[in-house]
Amino acid sequence: MSPGAATKRAKSAKAPTKRSRSPKAAKGRSKPKSAARRVQKATMSSEAKAIRAEIQQGVKFVEKSIGEIQRDLRKAERKLEADARAGIRQLRKDARAHLTVLKSKQREAAATLKRVSTAAGGSWSDIKHTVDSILADIRETASAGVKRFRSALDG
Repeated sequence: MSPGAATKRAKSAKAPTKRSRSPKAAKGRSKPKSAARRVQKATMSSEAKAIRAEIQQGVKFVEKSIGEIQRDLRKAERKLEADARAGIRQLRKDARAHLTVLKSKQREAAATLKRVSTAAGGSWSDIKHTVDSILADIRETASAGVKRFRSALDG
């Protein structure tokens, strides 16, 4: 070992560099090879070296493909979540509108009942017939809304 190399090692031991602890930062560093591994690599034939290089290239390609798939998956998840949030907002908007219509019909039915009961006097069968038709309309509106929201949850 040369004297210059010994001083370089001493300097590097005294002043450690700060390294990032993230997994991505660790990828760039190579692992120290054992002596047996270095000898084995040096004694490999050129054909074996070419095959080894080709395999390493394939492994790197697979790693890149995995990374690309993971990025695309995260992107798809974000898009699905955004679409779901938009769908929920729309359902809430529809539900508020639907409830407004139902409350309006409820007020209308109550007002009609009050108006008809004072005007009809003793003819309660007419009042019942009028209220039944109003309530049937309200039930249809409500059931249509319930079906709409159930289909949104199922689909």
